[in-house]
Amino acid sequence: MTGWLIAILLLVLLPLGGVALHFFHRSKLLARRLDESNERRREITNFLMRFSTGLQGDEGVAGAMHAAARHVSEQTDAEAVAIYELADDELRAVGVCGTYPLVHSTNKLLFTRQHHLFEALRRERIAPGQGFLGGMILSRQPELVPDASADERFSEYPDNAHLGSVMAIPLLRDGIMVGAVCAATNRLQPGRPFSEQQFSRLKLLSGQVLMVQNLMQVYSEISRRERIDQELEFARHLQLSLLPHAFPAWDQFSIDAYTRSAKEVNGDFYDFVEIDENRLLVIIGDACGKGIPACMLTAMARSFARSLADNFTTLSDFLKEINNKLHRDTDADRFITLGCCLLDRSNSLIEFGRAGHTDLISYIHGHIRTVSPDGTALGILPDEFASFDTFCMSFEPGTALMMFSDGLSEALNRDAEEFGVHRLTKVFRRSCELGGTSQAIMDRVLDEVASFEAEQNDDQTIVLIRHTGKA
Repeated sequence: MTGWLIAILLLVLLPLGGVALHFFHRSKLLARRLDESNERRREITNFLMRFSTGLQGDEGVAGAMHAAARHVSEQTDAEAVAIYELADDELRAVGVCGTYPLVHSTNKLLFTRQHHLFEALRRERIAPGQGFLGGMILSRQPELVPDASADERFSEYPDNAHLGSVMAIPLLRDGIMVGAVCAATNRLQPGRPFSEQQFSRLKLLSGQVLMVQNLMQVYSEISRRERIDQELEFARHLQLSLLPHAFPAWDQFSIDAYTRSAKEVNGDFYDFVEIDENRLLVIIGDACGKGIPACMLTAMARSFARSLADNFTTLSDFLKEINNKLHRDTDADRFITLGCCLLDRSNSLIEFGRAGHTDLISYIHGHIRTVSPDGTALGILPDEFASFDTFCMSFEPGTALMMFSDGLSEALNRDAEEFGVHRLTKVFRRSCELGGTSQAIMDRVLDEVASFEAEQNDDQTIVLIRHTGKA
């Protein structure tokens, strides 16, 4: 009976013991994997801290990549490590650590200072198929070379007779090669090839290097955008300094203006230049293109206009002088259009001239009239071929004149239909008939354009000159 009990107990306990043993081994395996995972996490954390420290140093991006190379060198027990980036189908070094021997220069002084070595490496370009690293561009396969001095692919390096073991891993992003990491000389066992364990370690670390390159790409893009933002901020400040801070009060004459930009900075501008106590020059301009180049062109035109005010003769000569200066100092594909009204308050006269700019629209006693004298844009033609006509008329009480940039007349709706000068003149007439302040008249025009267009694609500027005296 006892034997039977023992047999039954064994039948019950043996499977339980097997299950317990299985769980014991399983728990040990999971614990080991957890330790390995924690170790990798610590490595990545330490790596990123070193990378961040290098990035914040004096060398910036280069310092961060040198820090990454040092990390790889320490983790693989390699004497030297270089990190390469593939750009324009050529490898170029972006980070280095140690006395890296795969450099084509024969200058031995390079190895005395890390900075000199990196500068020499940075200037080198490795083309597809050129030597060991160039071959990797084509093969995209990791390689462990036990003795580089005996490998003809390294014969191009001046110090190839003293090369030791070399291992390299291509860096692949979505199957596309974007760089490589290369380690030279086994520090753990000098004179011996790198071990398979060291090679596997480099493969594992190549993922971290690729992560760094991705981070650097993001960092470079952010830096580029910050630099652009700084340039745009400078351009905005420059532009604000170009625009008059107050509109001139000229007895019964009222002059107002408004501009709104389609982009970060404006290619339109307006200005008021006092010729003498009785004459005021009102200018509106529209530079070709957009952004900073257009902003700089408006700055030049404004500067020339103001410098010519002291020696002003006629409006035609004024435009010819600005054209001459811009044609001399700008590229052939850069030009600006100008519209100019010379206001003579002593005689209540307005003279209008334009250089490729939009028409002048006048509202007189309930009637609309457009004025469009001939004149080419400034900066295109040399002085001998440039000519500018002007038109002079009396400026009676109740008259309103509007100068504008083509961002208003060429505003497009969802059907790609232009707002057009005809609509603009109708809106201007209705706005003048409704009366009110100059700002109210301009707001009605601008609001009508804004409600018409699908989105603002060009800078829009309006200048309004009114005779507010009694008839």
